[in-house]
Amino acid sequence: MATEAAGIDRPLLVDDFLQRRRYQLQLADAAADEHTLVCLPTGLGKTTVSLLVTAERLHEAGGKALFLAPTKPLVQQHADFYREALQIPDDEIVVFTGDVKPDDRAALWEDARIVIATPQVVENDLVGNRISLRDVTHLTFDECHRATGDYAYVYIAERYHADAADPLVTGMSASPGGDTEEIETVCENLGLVNVEVMTEEDADVDEYTHDTDVQWEQVTLPDEVLDIRDALNEVITDRLEKLKRLGVTNTTNPDLSQKDLNKMRGQLKQMMDNDQSDGYKGMSTHAEVMKLRRATELVETQSVESVRRYFERQREAARSSGASKASQRMVADPKVREAMRKAESFDGLHPKFSKARILLAETLGINEGERAILFTESRDTAEALVEFLSASFDVRKFVGQGDKEGSDGMSQKQQQETLDEFKAGEFEVLVSTSVAEEGLDVPEVDLVCFYEPVPTAIRSIQRKGRTGRQAEGKVVVLMAEDTRDEAFFWISRRREKKMASQLAELKEATDDIEETVGDDGQAGLDAFAGGSEESDDDADATSDEGEGGAVDGAEANDGAAASDDDAGLTDFADEVRESDDGEGDDGESDEAEATGDAGESEEAAADSDDDGVVATAGVEDGVEVVVDQRELDSSIAKDLSTRDGLVTRLETLAVGDYVLSDRVAVERKSAADFVDSMLDSDRSMFEQVGELSRAYARPVMVVEGSNLYGQRDIDPNAIRGALASLAVDFDVSVLRTEGEEDTTELLATIAKREQETRDREVSVHGEKTTKTRAEQQEYVVSSIADIGPVTSRSLLEHFGTVEAVMTAREEDLLEVDGVGKVTAERIREVVGSEYE
Repeated sequence: MATEAAGIDRPLLVDDFLQRRRYQLQLADAAADEHTLVCLPTGLGKTTVSLLVTAERLHEAGGKALFLAPTKPLVQQHADFYREALQIPDDEIVVFTGDVKPDDRAALWEDARIVIATPQVVENDLVGNRISLRDVTHLTFDECHRATGDYAYVYIAERYHADAADPLVTGMSASPGGDTEEIETVCENLGLVNVEVMTEEDADVDEYTHDTDVQWEQVTLPDEVLDIRDALNEVITDRLEKLKRLGVTNTTNPDLSQKDLNKMRGQLKQMMDNDQSDGYKGMSTHAEVMKLRRATELVETQSVESVRRYFERQREAARSSGASKASQRMVADPKVREAMRKAESFDGLHPKFSKARILLAETLGINEGERAILFTESRDTAEALVEFLSASFDVRKFVGQGDKEGSDGMSQKQQQETLDEFKAGEFEVLVSTSVAEEGLDVPEVDLVCFYEPVPTAIRSIQRKGRTGRQAEGKVVVLMAEDTRDEAFFWISRRREKKMASQLAELKEATDDIEETVGDDGQAGLDAFAGGSEESDDDADATSDEGEGGAVDGAEANDGAAASDDDAGLTDFADEVRESDDGEGDDGESDEAEATGDAGESEEAAADSDDDGVVATAGVEDGVEVVVDQRELDSSIAKDLSTRDGLVTRLETLAVGDYVLSDRVAVERKSAADFVDSMLDSDRSMFEQVGELSRAYARPVMVVEGSNLYGQRDIDPNAIRGALASLAVDFDVSVLRTEGEEDTTELLATIAKREQETRDREVSVHGEKTTKTRAEQQEYVVSSIADIGPVTSRSLLEHFGTVEAVMTAREEDLLEVDGVGKVTAERIREVVGSEYE
């Protein structure tokens, strides 16, 4: 890439739209040649670097580009920038978020040259075999420090390196991690082999940065607020005494660290796994400590109004059906009730509120500033601050999209409109939760005020990057004296200094890191491209030894009869009659789409020559596994989709979680889910299994995980009875697996045996049964005051109709078997009380 004198003039770029900055061109030069991590301080145009690489790749290599960003507002913002900067028709630069239906995404993908998307949507479309990465010639991971653990970036990178014919990856971040090891992890997960770092000390960057004045302001909490905190701390100390007696802690100090609490939880979990009843009691007490700690944190670092709202939510939770004992004990404790009363009666002002108002007055009034951002971790605090500050300033809030109890979220459109109005100067103060931290192009401001210290280096740097871009600005951190604010503050300072020094050290050590990730990365890329042949071979070897002892259904109910000679899952019969139920509806679930992704869609058409890459959209060859879209919460679907010779397809299945052939469908449950579904009065496990066995000749139940008999306080014989009933009464093969990895191997083995060895095809059928009128009547009555199905049947048999039960007098209710005075009173209270 050559550099030009004024603007940047090259193929696919709008002439002179981009300002020529030497450091951006240098970074783009490097990123165009290798899979590269680009580290550049916030606000200095990381997106421009990626755009330059994308333009060159599309011009030289063709294909399409994919740009991933973690949030919907970021996706929209990047799309707007790309459409302005590139000479590509707007309709060829498309946005993929959960708001776009899967069928529409599959069609848009085919015609797009650039797709800008949230990673979860792309992950779902890859698992569902809706799109192919084969022709993607440039993939950008924005805010790539997220590429750890099971975040969607990791899976997408694995698929890209395996599927793409000519891959190139660019990762971008202002703060890639807390230490060299974290940075290497990100590089390895994304397949990056080159690291490019620019700091504010570089001459080419320095002219585009300005000083950021960082200061902290201490405030002193009034005695009334400290009294609320101390009352809560007394309860925490009492609960820690109980945990100390269980041997999981040596301290009763209410200010113990989160690390100590996590360690305590781990010990309690181990006790539960060993079927020790004290483990369950201790875990409940631990939950109470966590709730109380949250309350003390709110009263110390946020506001009394925040803790008031928190207590109200806890009270509501304690009154609800199925409330945890931890919530009930907490709100009933005399000391907690005393703290609640003090919070309700407090009519003063938290000192942070006063200090924030003073800082804004100085910045916007005395110093004639134009804009300021106030960040807080709590939505309750954000809303209270907007209400308080609105008396003196023009203030708006900026919060996430999810609705919370008593608080509406903001839609993507509302978020974008708010940012646009802030940039245009239509209001002067933005009060924001952490949703505005990462990468959003919030305009330069005169003041960034942290309502509380941020103990994470990444988040702190992201926030402070909002000031100091175009002119000198300052950052102020509010800190309540003698509270956890102080601890958080010093942690934040230490980490931030460490991050700054590490970026400098990273720049010095790039050669060493590149050598490390280069060696490991090449091995990883080879593994990506090679698929998982070894694991598949192992699975086949294991399957030869078989699951021969599994109980196999001899004949499915209502059709789908099987041969009497069948030996089990390892030796399915060659012939089996088709189920009478036929194929079910393939309808897409709008409700599911709202929470992540919707059910099945048509597979996107794509040319696919057999060149050794894993199966992608449109490929019909290979073993197919149909996955219920609600199973995306587990790693199983993703793991299956990366298997060589295996194709996954997403649907909203009416019956089962996985369909492996025309006669085999699998219902998967964790050990905890298995026990819970035994007790679910609305939709029991036996109802689910009944539908499964009516629809498929070979229904399979996979029970995943250990400690099946240690779940909740249930007699192990009841669980054994349920297992026996599934095998004997429902003709269901019940298979146990150690975990998700083991389940993945089992599903792949069964699917291969069915489709390759037995030459069977995949066919989805079955539908959920509709409750009979009697069942619906029982359900309505059983929901009254949680009286349950047995008592509801007794009431209906006695009174004859739901209406008669509802209008019955208390003395008439008492005549029914199983209805005592307490139950009768609860029924009358629920039915007869005015709705509030």
